[in-house]
Amino acid sequence: MTDINRAFTLLSGKLTRWLQQFILLLPNLLIALLILVVTFFAARLVRRLMGQVLPRVSTHATLNNLVSTLAYLGVLLVGTFFTLEVLSLDKTVTSLLAGVGIIGLALGFAFQDMAANFISGIIIAVQRPFTVGDVIQTDAFFGTIERINLRTLDLRQVTGELVRVPNRKVFESAVINYTVTTRRRVDLDCGVAYDSDLEQVRAVALQAMRDFPKLLTDRPPEVMFTGFGDSAITFTLRFWIPYQQQVDYVGAKSEAVMRIKRAFDEAGIVIPFPIRTLDVSPALLAQLRPTAAE
Repeated sequence: MTDINRAFTLLSGKLTRWLQQFILLLPNLLIALLILVVTFFAARLVRRLMGQVLPRVSTHATLNNLVSTLAYLGVLLVGTFFTLEVLSLDKTVTSLLAGVGIIGLALGFAFQDMAANFISGIIIAVQRPFTVGDVIQTDAFFGTIERINLRTLDLRQVTGELVRVPNRKVFESAVINYTVTTRRRVDLDCGVAYDSDLEQVRAVALQAMRDFPKLLTDRPPEVMFTGFGDSAITFTLRFWIPYQQQVDYVGAKSEAVMRIKRAFDEAGIVIPFPIRTLDVSPALLAQLRPTAAE
C-alpha cells in the first residue's frame, strides 16, 4: 500500500509540474500560433504579389512559377524558425538545419543529372539565348523550339519528330540559332566539265539568279570556283535570302538548282557525271580471254 501511495504521489507531482510548465508556456504557444497564422497569410500574399510582378519582368511562365514558389516556401521557412525560437526549441532548429543539409547532400548525389538539368534550365531561362519558335541546331538535332521547361527543351525536327533534349546537353554544347538574324546565306555546290569556259559559267550562273524571288539586293550573288574534282571543276553559288523558317532556306535552294540547271542546258554547259577509270592488268586479261572464248 505504501508503494502505491508513493507511486501516486510521484505521478501527481509530475503531472502538476507539467501543468505548471504548460501554463507558463501558454503565452509563448499563443504567440507561436499567431506567428504561424501571420506567416501563412504573409506567404500567400508574397506569392500573389510575385505572380503579379514577375510577368512584367519575365515572360517565362515556368521560371516565374518557380520563383513565386521559392519565395512562398522561404517565407514559411522563416516563420517556422521564428516559431521554434519563441518556443525555446533552439536545438530543434539546429537539428532541422543539419537534417536539411544532409538530405540535400544525399539528394544532390542521387539526382545530380536532374539537378544539372534543372540548374541549366534556370540559366537558360535567365539568359534567354533562344525562345519558343526559334530554329536551332544542336550537336545531334535540328528543329524548331516548341517549349522550354526547367528540365528539358522540346524541339520539333523538320521531319516532324518531337525531341526532348535535356537542358544540360543544350547548355554544355554549341548551339546555332538561325532565327537570331533575319537573313541567311545559301551555298549551292555544283560542277562543270573541264572544257567549259569558266567566265561563261560565272556569267550564266549569275544571269540565272536575276529576278530571283526574295533575293537580298544588298548582298549580290557570288560564284566561287572551289577546286578540281575527279570529273568536274567545282564551284559554289552563294546568295542571301530573308529567313524566318526552314522552308525559306530549302525552297530557295531548290529554286536555285532548277534555275542553274535550266540556264546551263540553254547555254550548252555540261554538268558531268562522275567518271571512274578501271585499270586492268595484262595478266588478268590473259586469264579472262580463255573464259570469254569458251
